[in-house]
Amino acid sequence: MNFCVYKRPLFLSLLLLIATITLFYHPQPSSKDVSRFISKNAVYVVGRVESFAVEKPSSYNVRVKVKQVNGEPATGILYLRSAQKSPAWKEIIAFTGVLKEPYGIALLGNFDWRNYLSYKNVFTETRVEDYKVLKPSAWLYRMISALRGSILENFETHFPKEQAQIGGGILLGERGDLAPELFASFQDSGAIHLLVASGGNVGFVTLLTMAACGIFSLSRKKSLLISLGIAGIYTLLAGADAPLLRAYFMTVCAVMGYLFKRNSGIFQGLVLSCFLLLLFHPTALFETGFQMSFLATFAIVLVVNNYQIPNKWPSWIRFFVQIFLATLATQLVLLPIFTNVFYKVSLAGLAANMVLVPLASGLLGLSFAYYVFELLHLGFILYFPTLWGLRIFAGLVRFFASLPFASLTISAWGPCLIIAYYIGLFLIFHLPCPWLSRKCWVTGIAVIVLLLAVHFWWERKTTRIYLLNEWHKNVVLVKMPTKTFVVGNEISPEKIKAALYKIGRSRVDAQFVLRPKDEKDSLANWVPVTQEIVPFTSSVWPGERWQFDSLTVTLRWGLYPEENGRLTERRGYTGSKEDVVSYCFEEKKIYFCVGADGRFVATIDKQVFSKRNKTVSLKI
Repeated sequence: MNFCVYKRPLFLSLLLLIATITLFYHPQPSSKDVSRFISKNAVYVVGRVESFAVEKPSSYNVRVKVKQVNGEPATGILYLRSAQKSPAWKEIIAFTGVLKEPYGIALLGNFDWRNYLSYKNVFTETRVEDYKVLKPSAWLYRMISALRGSILENFETHFPKEQAQIGGGILLGERGDLAPELFASFQDSGAIHLLVASGGNVGFVTLLTMAACGIFSLSRKKSLLISLGIAGIYTLLAGADAPLLRAYFMTVCAVMGYLFKRNSGIFQGLVLSCFLLLLFHPTALFETGFQMSFLATFAIVLVVNNYQIPNKWPSWIRFFVQIFLATLATQLVLLPIFTNVFYKVSLAGLAANMVLVPLASGLLGLSFAYYVFELLHLGFILYFPTLWGLRIFAGLVRFFASLPFASLTISAWGPCLIIAYYIGLFLIFHLPCPWLSRKCWVTGIAVIVLLLAVHFWWERKTTRIYLLNEWHKNVVLVKMPTKTFVVGNEISPEKIKAALYKIGRSRVDAQFVLRPKDEKDSLANWVPVTQEIVPFTSSVWPGERWQFDSLTVTLRWGLYPEENGRLTERRGYTGSKEDVVSYCFEEKKIYFCVGADGRFVATIDKQVFSKRNKTVSLKI
């Protein structure tokens, strides 16, 4: 890759746009957004369905672009749950329902549905029993919806549930609700991306169509235009999300460049598509799928361009080496996202994708061919090859997931570590480039060392407290330079584990229980816990102290705040679960106490309270 591509105005504009969105943009509804009609009263809504319906046990869920509310013009996207029937893509519907803010619990490190929808510019949701269609979809959308539904129904009718879900995922990105065991296997094997309609699918459909045109001896120009049309239909058929739109836009750039005898460049197409998508949909930058799609494509483009495979090598060796390089580049560039979002890295993914990626491409073509044959009442010809192919695919996924150390659980990285990692990766990806001089290496390594120094200095300097609240149940995390403590056990240990990984910790030095321990699952079953302290057992009574290096932790009777800001101890032991204690932490200039029930933290000069279904952060 020539260095001049990084000096082009479009690339620099993209970097500026990303920086601006990151620093200054926060998703929020406009003044005319449908969310302003949220109340306890039902309203009459008119809007257009903007997504394929997702079938759930008790509803069909879609996104609706709102046009009117109670006859007034309105804008924005509404998340609709329809109980009776499935809304069709692009049809205009009307319904009456009570609008609500999306449900969400902002528990550190855990999935927040409200936050997830906000990044899709959705700030309102509702559930209705029925709706009426004001205007059907245009014929093209009806055709695509019918074709998509027919394909998925065909899989569900003729194949076992597991094979139908895998086939739907590979072909259209519609995997349904996989069994938890199988979903975990896809994650651990690093193959979960193969069940999502991606840019690779668009490219494969384009090449497959061009090959079919070649059979009929069509000209190059006609083949490209037909392939572009078929790829466009597939993009709509699979949902037209960011990865698919990016891939299709890049395909259009390449084809138009060829037709006008100009070299548009894959890299330039990637940059242009990313710029336009962010310009019209800034919140996409914060979506995990968007980040993974563009980073993976960017890494593959760099590696394929910079690490050339000798032409004298046999074609089959070149094929597998290219897959290896593409898989390795993808795994490396997505490592920070895997750690900070999923807290898991697939070690088996490199070997698994060498086998599963070509197999998935073959199954994509085979699954669609089976559907066509079934329409011609010849499905029996391809039924067993398709069934066996899907079973082999599932078996290989389980095999790679079962390998020792197939996946590794890792806590989240800090911003300095992530930036340092990507600088190092950029240097490695451009290693064969002649412009990557010794000066570039010296500068890059110096910046990496500086970032690492800042990271470790900051980690050893700060103490931060996190007050977690889930429906009035509280847990407090204490992150000190070298120690990690958990106070309380009211929240699920699985969710506490996710919060710990989010703050970059994977073990706990001590868990201090606030109330006599009940029969809940122990945190020690999820993360290593060096010491667990339960009050009112053996010698663990108020007044007891524990020493952790220079830190002293003191057990006290329950502390409660008064109106004047002072704290009151409620002494006495009844032997019931109503007995509650507090813990005070003291080290040099640091002093704070966790109040009774973990509802607040009191420092020398202030009291900070938890907020319902929120995470409150406090720096000491």
